[in-house]
Amino acid sequence: MIDTNPEKIHELLTRSIKEVLPTKEALQEQLLSGKKLRIYIGTDATGTSLHLGHATNYIILEKFRKLGHEVIFLIGDFTSRIGDPTDKTAARIPLTREQVVENVKTWLDQIRPIVDIDNKENPVKIMYNHDWLSKLSFEDVIDLASHFTVQQMLERDMFQKRLEEQKPIHLHEFFYPLMQGYDSVAMDVDIEMCGNDQKFNALAGRTLQKKINNKEKFVFITTLLENPKTGEKMMSKSLGTGVFLDSSADQMFGGIMAQPDENIHQLFVDCTYVSDAEIMDMVLGMQNGENPMQYKKRLAREIVAIYHNEDEAIDAQTNWEKTFSEGGLPDVIPEIKSTSGVLLSEVLVENKYLKSKTEFRQLTDEGGIKIISEDLFEEKITDFQYKLSETVVLKIGKKKFVKVVV
Repeated sequence: MIDTNPEKIHELLTRSIKEVLPTKEALQEQLLSGKKLRIYIGTDATGTSLHLGHATNYIILEKFRKLGHEVIFLIGDFTSRIGDPTDKTAARIPLTREQVVENVKTWLDQIRPIVDIDNKENPVKIMYNHDWLSKLSFEDVIDLASHFTVQQMLERDMFQKRLEEQKPIHLHEFFYPLMQGYDSVAMDVDIEMCGNDQKFNALAGRTLQKKINNKEKFVFITTLLENPKTGEKMMSKSLGTGVFLDSSADQMFGGIMAQPDENIHQLFVDCTYVSDAEIMDMVLGMQNGENPMQYKKRLAREIVAIYHNEDEAIDAQTNWEKTFSEGGLPDVIPEIKSTSGVLLSEVLVENKYLKSKTEFRQLTDEGGIKIISEDLFEEKITDFQYKLSETVVLKIGKKKFVKVVV
């Protein structure tokens, strides 16, 4: 049975929603009609970890599932090998089939806290677009391409920017919207859910679904986690930045506490189950001069409790306060393994504690990487070519700790 509760539908169409195409009113009418709809969200397998930005969409996907609609979690195991050019100043590096398979091994476990994947009455469908995209002939691809113009493709902001900067635009990048668009046709969906950065690709799917299946498709666009002051993304799977769903409780708590104060409001709205009314009370409190720290701690507890549990959330707060309020070390420090003689920069980049060797060099120049002794003495690492010779506890920046076991 389809649940047509107006209050639940109202929340579904208002919280964490940027835009609904063609109109929100038209989708509301469909949801109230009792018709069972098929909705999907796709995620490219460009990394092993999902982050809180993905979680926003999965939380909404679960709301659709609870209303009785058919939901699909599409893993872009084919599209990720090409790479979505969205927001990219250069073409992505293609991935191998083996890399893609390795990347998605733990994805389902990462989203289980927020999506009832194995529900027996209305289970989530897990699909892979390699199943149909790999079977398209060259003739099929030409037919898909015939529905679009080069001018349409060049209208995309990142392509315009590359043209201005005289950077190359590779022909295969034009195929990405076609592939994502064909996903809608292959699965014959009623709704595609995506972030605002995927609007162009989703609309390509709306065009193809109409022309090939003679069917209207709604594009359900969610809000992106962006800093309201800088406009920068809070989370990026491909860059390895943000708060990831497979993080330990301590890492997750610390990652939330490291967010700027201006991000608190949206993180509450998009990543927790706290009511809108209570969130607004906290926002008004901060606007009236109350210390944001208390609300950020509440935010961190709420999120850690979702992906771990209440007890671990409380312990994580205790560890964080001990570390950053009292100047001590966390009770639990994540460990990574290495061998003697390896460059520390390589170990930290490979294990995603830093984005690049360039960031490592910048931190060493600024004294931002320190070895912490048992008596809490701090020794700065200033050598960019520092090689590991023994097990060390490191403090990276102000709020990140790791033990490298040699």
